[in-house]
Amino acid sequence: MKKTTHTPQAQAAATPGRRTIIAAALMAGLSAPAFGASPVVISQVYGGGGNSGATIKNDFIELFNRSDAPVSLSGWSVQYASAAGSSWQVTKISGNPVLQPGQYYLVQEAAGTGPGSALVPDSTGTIPMSGTAGKVALVNDGNALAGAAPSGATLVDLLGFNAGYFEGTNGPGLTNTTAALRANGGCTDTDNNGSDFATGAPNPRNTSTPVHLCSVPTAPPIVASCPATLAMAVGSAGSADLSATDADGTVNNAVITSTPVPGISLVNFLAATAAGGTATASLNVAASVPQGSYPVAVRFDNDQSQQASCNISVTVAAPAGVTHSIPQIQGAGETSPYAGTVQTTEGVVTAKVGSGFFIQDAAGDGNPQTSDGIFVYTTAANTGTVKVGDQVRISGTVTDYAPVAGGHAYTELQNITAIVKTGSGIAVTPTNIQLPYANLGQVEGMLVRFTNALTVSQLEFLGDRGEVTLSAGRLEAPTNHYAAGSNEAKALAIANAQSQIVLDDGVFVTPATIPYLGADGSLRAGDTVSDLTGVVDFGAKGGGGAGFKLQPTVAPVFSQDNPRTAPPALAAGNIKVASANVLNYFTTFTNGEDVEGRTGQGCSLGASISKSNCRGADNLNEFKRQNAKIVGELKAIDADVFGLMEIQNSGEYTVGYLVKALNEAISPGTGFQTYAVVPKPAATGTDAIRVAMIYKPATLTMVGGALSDADAVNNRPPMAQTFVAANGAKFSLIVNHLKSKGSCPGGSGADADKGDGQSCWNATRVLQANRLVNTFAPQVAAAAGDARVLMIGDFNSYGLEDPIKVITDKGYVNQLERFVRGSGAMPYSFVFNGEAGYLDHALASPALSPSVADAAEWHNNADEPTVIDYNTDGKPEDKYTAAPYRASDHDPVVISLNLAAPYSDVSASVKSAATGLVFNRGTGKYTSTFSITNSGAAALTGPFQVEFDGLPAGVTLANASGSHAGAPYITVNAATLAPGATVSFALSFSKTGTANISYTTKVFSGNF
Repeated sequence: MKKTTHTPQAQAAATPGRRTIIAAALMAGLSAPAFGASPVVISQVYGGGGNSGATIKNDFIELFNRSDAPVSLSGWSVQYASAAGSSWQVTKISGNPVLQPGQYYLVQEAAGTGPGSALVPDSTGTIPMSGTAGKVALVNDGNALAGAAPSGATLVDLLGFNAGYFEGTNGPGLTNTTAALRANGGCTDTDNNGSDFATGAPNPRNTSTPVHLCSVPTAPPIVASCPATLAMAVGSAGSADLSATDADGTVNNAVITSTPVPGISLVNFLAATAAGGTATASLNVAASVPQGSYPVAVRFDNDQSQQASCNISVTVAAPAGVTHSIPQIQGAGETSPYAGTVQTTEGVVTAKVGSGFFIQDAAGDGNPQTSDGIFVYTTAANTGTVKVGDQVRISGTVTDYAPVAGGHAYTELQNITAIVKTGSGIAVTPTNIQLPYANLGQVEGMLVRFTNALTVSQLEFLGDRGEVTLSAGRLEAPTNHYAAGSNEAKALAIANAQSQIVLDDGVFVTPATIPYLGADGSLRAGDTVSDLTGVVDFGAKGGGGAGFKLQPTVAPVFSQDNPRTAPPALAAGNIKVASANVLNYFTTFTNGEDVEGRTGQGCSLGASISKSNCRGADNLNEFKRQNAKIVGELKAIDADVFGLMEIQNSGEYTVGYLVKALNEAISPGTGFQTYAVVPKPAATGTDAIRVAMIYKPATLTMVGGALSDADAVNNRPPMAQTFVAANGAKFSLIVNHLKSKGSCPGGSGADADKGDGQSCWNATRVLQANRLVNTFAPQVAAAAGDARVLMIGDFNSYGLEDPIKVITDKGYVNQLERFVRGSGAMPYSFVFNGEAGYLDHALASPALSPSVADAAEWHNNADEPTVIDYNTDGKPEDKYTAAPYRASDHDPVVISLNLAAPYSDVSASVKSAATGLVFNRGTGKYTSTFSITNSGAAALTGPFQVEFDGLPAGVTLANASGSHAGAPYITVNAATLAPGATVSFALSFSKTGTANISYTTKVFSGNF
């Protein structure tokens, strides 16, 4: 989906292949229901009645009969819900009206407070509709719909205008002066709100309006699906699957209409449950049917008195002889020795999938290098003639199919000319294997069982492809642990490849129901599955390329071995810092609207301002969902200061909006400001996104303004701010977002992908890291007068990659290596290609590292499936919740700092003495000598600050070094003070008035 602007590695374009090519075509309609062409439709909706600028007093909903026959509206209703709402308000159609062809019907709803002309309605309701966004439904009963995305046989028509639920694509957003009008006077109905409706001045029409006749096609017919042939070996029983559906009717009967044949029967008929549903049946052929050919005709009926028939040619004969066995066809090499030839072979059906079925030689040849199974690529009709457990003799062309040019070739049978059943009810015993497996090609097409528990390692394509990447344990990105190009990294890359397989769902298109989710609506990387059984397949996979897959034959049962957790409980410190990539948090949306409801807005990218530059939510509904997750994540972490990445580069507006929402979530209705925005530095870059900082003023005080590095190498400049803690301790924070690994340049230049695991743009990231550690960080430390610097953010570099090495070679300490890997765990904040690693870092300067008490990631995002995020488009089901899981694609990093105060009170360990005051007439000053003596048993560390409290009014310490807590002090630059040792210094006072010079003292070790 379009929400993410970077990927950790260049992704090749997906090669759909014959098994996935219709997925893209289906995706467009998955966000919405499809009701078929309805005779009565919603023809106009207006929600601005009585609002400012409106010329009509009431909201209204208009209906229209676009068919060529009268339709009774008796008992029907119109219903309304807000754009994201799940509660539906109902207005029942009054009386028992019959709507004639081309006739309109007007339902009046609530009135606004402003002026406007009155309607002449046919029915009246009281629903107050939004003037800009909402959902309107036409229902053939009076019962309220349920849920934000209802479906079912009672739902006749739907208009979602600027809403989270709609037909096809979203309908237009409205205003106080515009209505949504169905095209061609109401005649057009393509099940696509976005193209069927346009905005215009409201034009209410009722039953008295002149009729507008449409040329509506006749009702859609029943569509039957039956195999053309069903071939049986003499003495063998078998069956074929039949089905029928009707877009606007319910198929409710099936019968054989041809001359009866003893032993050939129609069994297991299941009627469709609603209009558009599918009825199913089986054509059964008994083993007693004699040799011969039998034409069979099957008729389907529906509730609209329509009929459709299909013909199946049943043949019972001796099958053709086997030319080669499946193991012989597969051969021991990468390709088949019989590729391109027509062969007849025999095997037992082990699994059926969307584009064919698998067969396996029941006995096998005992050679582990030759697979005993093979895939039969054929039509759905042919697949319907076989069942799992059938033994079939098949004739077809042997083909080495390569889903990706130059990649692994997958041997299969195509162009099937004969499928003859020679047995049934045969069970094939799965072959036990385990990962890692050096060459899964040796078991391709075979029924296998994995004897070792497999770990979920990626869920990126669960929603749109039904895929889960599994592995032998959690896989770590090689450059997360080893230097790029090293022998260790290369070995780990090979081991990872041999330790993966993709669990598929046998559908090959976007699944109607998201598979494998648990009771909590999720499945997490790190969960496991045992005794996984299925057939080894090979084909295109999510993210591009192709790989080995498992089509399960036994429903996988996952164990939640990596349950969701609260934010990490770190070792105690006095400052908590967090880094959070907030995944394109934009208050201007891709539809050109913004969070304040304004239209025609855009986002900045370089000199361009356009809605096409926006990267986050598509609309206000999506933004509200995104905002709830991000706010929930930040609230749960409760850091004293956050470094944020992927905030819209819109000055302070977007980060300010986030802070306002966060403060409201923490203290609802109080107006209390827990967090504040660190004012942006002079340069925030030319990208559409920027880095930002927010902090708690109650625990931290800013020192000076924020700094940034506007050097040309940084399109997203790093941002720095120095803070002082409550105890006076100072540190500086630098937030970074280095160049991403995606959108690789062509050619073989410095930034091209070198194949060493670091992906593309690595040379630029190295330049950015050098600039950061050699120029910007020293400038920050110098401005702060303090060497304690913490670098956080999304460096788009795994733990041991070149840019990180540039920084650690300068002495910066990698805190995730120190605390996470140091405790025996794998540090990671991102998952890609089934491998985990951390792109998000905590790097402390040598001066600060001793004060880092702990560091960890909160795995609330990377382990979660993408399909549960805030997006509403391209999903077969909406599994969204406001919980802070999959708030982003990156995990946040949390760091605990235990910053010692820069000074300590050592008054109890010293004795103080002063000589008598002497007045100098020439200077007008009173002078004295003051001494402190170490009265303890341990040496004291300097420098020392001697504070003079309680000076009377008019008395001033003339030679004071500065002021602390409202009192003057003198700095004594002694490195140490040994037990019994004394250090002395001069005092000089000036005074006015008659007060005596008196004071008390405190002695501090360290610097104010």
